[in-house]
Amino acid sequence: MKLTLTPDLERLVQTKVAAGLYLSPTDVVREALHLLADRDRERLRRLEQIRKKVAHGLAQLGRGERIPGARVFEELHAKSQRRRTKR
Repeated sequence: MKLTLTPDLERLVQTKVAAGLYLSPTDVVREALHLLADRDRERLRRLEQIRKKVAHGLAQLGRGERIPGARVFEELHAKSQRRRTKR
């Protein structure tokens, strides 16, 4: 396989090799691809969690289990305030 990199990416690869972080440009690209695969797996994991939560919420709605809108907004506001306070 032959790859063509932009000048910026080629400089990045060369810098990593020159710094001794990798033995070759191939090692840099291999590591980048492993990180990309890890990121893709993490996105899929998060998406599956969201889908499960949505399905759970829809099932609750189907059973008539609802929370008044005003209460939802109050809880979201309180949660937002707590996060701001932590910073």
